[in-house]
Amino acid sequence: MQQLPIIQANDLYYQIINHDNQIRILQGLNLSIAAGEQVAIIGSSGSGKSTLLSLLAGLDMPTKGSVQIHGKIFSDIDEDGRAAVRSASMGFVFQSFQLLPSLTALENVMLPLQLKNQPNARELALEALSKVGLGERVMHYPKQLSGGEQQRVAIARAFATQPTILFADEPTGNLDHTTGQMIIELLFRMNADAGTTLVLVTHDIQLANRCQRQLKLVDGVLQEVAL
Repeated sequence: MQQLPIIQANDLYYQIINHDNQIRILQGLNLSIAAGEQVAIIGSSGSGKSTLLSLLAGLDMPTKGSVQIHGKIFSDIDEDGRAAVRSASMGFVFQSFQLLPSLTALENVMLPLQLKNQPNARELALEALSKVGLGERVMHYPKQLSGGEQQRVAIARAFATQPTILFADEPTGNLDHTTGQMIIELLFRMNADAGTTLVLVTHDIQLANRCQRQLKLVDGVLQEVAL
């Protein structure tokens, strides 16, 4: 029996109103991603890559069409339901790190675990921070960490909840080349160890080349890139 895709987008449209003008960002987009795949979404600046990621994660709703995660259609469930799906099965890594400045590295990683009522949140967070090489920095606040260290905390936080899907939006975008290379290696090592489905948006061709598939967003639709 053929396995259902873990992510499925059907006839996806997304448009916004700007000064009474309708701007169509995505149009008739279709996408299918199998469990365990590594998929890079590339395209020019402003092509709608981050918008697509938000739709796939249920952070935003399409103007038309549907997104299914694990066979559940996001538009059929309310925001609390979508939040529950994200909490249960998704991790996120962002360009801007999205760490809470008032929390230590340990507390930032513990937070999503605590929101899931994970009883051993501290132990899991410490283990995740150790895996990204920050075992000696757990009590430091974001402002006391370099950009690369902050992104490593974000990666630890994303994997600590053992997600089945990891969404990454320009994870090397705010980092210098050397640090970015280190983060790429770490991200793919952690992903391989966890067997997570990885969907990332990037303009970094080296990062995209590490993925099994590349999809280019052009005029609101996806084109498969031959590797």
